Amino acid sequence: MIVLGLILLLVGFLTGISILWTIGIVLVIVGAVLWILGATGRAVGGRKYWY
Repeated sequence: MIVLGLILLLVGFLTGISILWTIGIVLVIVGAVLWILGATGRAVGGRKYWY
């Protein structure tokens, strides 16, 4: 999710499309929060493992 957010940020910046920029920022923030929660061992969405 973080990688997709960074790609959208880059594409939005290069093309000047502000909606891609906004979606990219949101995806990076959500991905970072989920990454931090997963790293602390906390269950996310009722599941501890996603495999």
